[in-house]
Amino acid sequence: MRLLLALSALTLFFGCNSSKKETLETHLFTNELIHESSPYLLQHAHNPVNWKPYGEAALEQAKKEKKLIIISVGYAACHWCHVMEHESFEDSTVAAVMNKNFISVKVDREERPDVDQTYINAVQLMTGSAGWPLNVVTLPDGRPVWGGTYFRKNDWINALEQIQEAYTNEPEKLIAYANRLEEGIKSMDLVHLNTADVDFTKYPTSEIVRNLSQNFDNLYGGFKGAPKFMMPNNLEFLLRQAVEENNTELLDFVTLTLDKMAYGGLYDQLGGGFSRYSTDEKWHIPHFEKMLYDNAQLVSLYSNAYLVTKKPLYKEIVEETLAFTARDMTNQEGGFYSSLDADSKDEKGKLEEGAFYVFTSEELQELLKDDFEIFKEYYNVNSYGKWENNHYVLIRKKTDAEIKKEFGITSEAFQQKKKNWKNTLLAYRNKRPKPRLDDKTLTSWNALMLKGYVDAYKAFGKKEYLEAALKNAAFISKKQLQKNGALFHNYKDGKSSINGFLEDYAFSIEAFIDLYQVTLDDKWLKLSKQMAEYAKVNFFDEEKHMFYFTSKEDAAIVTRNFEYRDNVIPASNSVMAKNLFVLSKYFEETGFDEISHQMLKNVSAEIEQYPSGFSNWLDLLSNFQKDFYEVVIVGEDVSEKVTEFNKHYLPNMIIAGSKGEKSGPLFENRYTPDATLIYVCVNNACKLPVEDTKIAIESLNKK
Repeated sequence: MRLLLALSALTLFFGCNSSKKETLETHLFTNELIHESSPYLLQHAHNPVNWKPYGEAALEQAKKEKKLIIISVGYAACHWCHVMEHESFEDSTVAAVMNKNFISVKVDREERPDVDQTYINAVQLMTGSAGWPLNVVTLPDGRPVWGGTYFRKNDWINALEQIQEAYTNEPEKLIAYANRLEEGIKSMDLVHLNTADVDFTKYPTSEIVRNLSQNFDNLYGGFKGAPKFMMPNNLEFLLRQAVEENNTELLDFVTLTLDKMAYGGLYDQLGGGFSRYSTDEKWHIPHFEKMLYDNAQLVSLYSNAYLVTKKPLYKEIVEETLAFTARDMTNQEGGFYSSLDADSKDEKGKLEEGAFYVFTSEELQELLKDDFEIFKEYYNVNSYGKWENNHYVLIRKKTDAEIKKEFGITSEAFQQKKKNWKNTLLAYRNKRPKPRLDDKTLTSWNALMLKGYVDAYKAFGKKEYLEAALKNAAFISKKQLQKNGALFHNYKDGKSSINGFLEDYAFSIEAFIDLYQVTLDDKWLKLSKQMAEYAKVNFFDEEKHMFYFTSKEDAAIVTRNFEYRDNVIPASNSVMAKNLFVLSKYFEETGFDEISHQMLKNVSAEIEQYPSGFSNWLDLLSNFQKDFYEVVIVGEDVSEKVTEFNKHYLPNMIIAGSKGEKSGPLFENRYTPDATLIYVCVNNACKLPVEDTKIAIESLNKK
């Protein structure tokens, strides 16, 4: 067992790859994955390994045949998953070992985040780190006994042979280890009910931010070290903190980070959209896959930052990222695809990471002719921007103003040059083999991008952004929301097959609330409440006052866990707690506010210890620490006044509105036929109504 664990400790922490359905007749092998819709699973459908999809059938077969299970987890946009597939899972020698002794199960981690999290936790306990590809061996009942991430072919064969030998000769040792590991898994992500009194107004938020700032990279933005993930939720909280506390130093750090990310090779300078993370500290060389969830959150972040700063760069980033989303990531039904692969074919037909995005100096010179000199300076086609094999990833250091001054060119002429460059290079780039698309649709990630479109509409007022948001909301509400209030998690080719997880409810509720606040269409607010009530019945733990990640309708995988630490995506529990806080302002006597308050209490001690993993909770904490306003607008001009509010960064309020008389506590006795009145309220105590939007907004910003 020690040897096996040592092998695990040597594994690498890297990513995956994608594939589209291929025709049967051209392949020597076809396994059960051919019936799946996930592009990642379909990619493995013609491996010689007898892969099965995760489910009861595979588990029952393992129990019946008393075989160990290999659970291999990855996702479509992941480079290192593809490497391991090519080296091992496409190899008949490896397949012979796997097929003889094991039931082999392939899992798309994006389709089954519940399976992924259970076995990620297991490998974390076994080796101290985990990532993708994730490869775990379990007993026939699914309890893990060994695992790691990427393995070279011979290491993989040796590990499997040793684990099988241990299972044949000393099964009691594996069972004992599985028992201990099961207890360890159950102890992770545990939450205890906090019954103490917590005064959130005295919570040391400023001290927490000061401690966080020790880790700020004040040269390139973000947090010190590499690789660098963008962590948009951290930046959202810091932006709010900077504005509400009038902290110019903190605001400078946030804008530095946003500027540097936008200038870096992390951002697709030609086609728009961000890659998943940067391999270096200056945001230069990305891991080239583009994920929907990153781009969704960054659209919201840059839109909010624009409301604060009015920087043209942020508007440009939002416009280009949403143009990329509409062009490459949207289906005809208004749903959004999941990701674009890191890999694509180079000029020799070989799959290479980033091949679609990079250029040689010679290519650029030939394409841009006389403009090459200014382009070269703008995008650092020099030692600063060089990557490998004489290829360049476009990266900026200077502002437009600095370049215009250096080359003595007018704003109009420079903007035209930029437009010409992008058109020329995009046309050239689009002739290359494109990165493979993961064209499945996930409800949670779709809701994030729906919110992104709403936030962009608030900031820039573009009708097409609202239209895209409404089309996607209709897609979720008609295709993914069932009559009993349950959501599906996935959708592809007209089919939804996996029950929703807490993240699907949390992000959809949040997006629909935001959509209500720009449309004032009660339908979206009512659907939000309906989904919240369904989640409370099916996911909520009455004892601990937190929401499980999986519904009580679905079988537990080893155990049911709470997902509550914020990461690249905010935790489903933190989003749910914020939703309940907001819904309690619209709907009294639901008990939602008490649940939200208790959830925050439950994590309050851990926030102080690890604040960067609780940024969304800290944002909720701000709602409890300071005045949180209900703005009610009633009258004929309600839409125009809502639009005025949306032009300002106001994270400490909700909006409700109506053209005429309306029932409900927020609207009672507030309609006046000859005026459109704005009521600014805190905990249902309202100031005298005003007609002037400017006066109402100023009252929200008073300390």
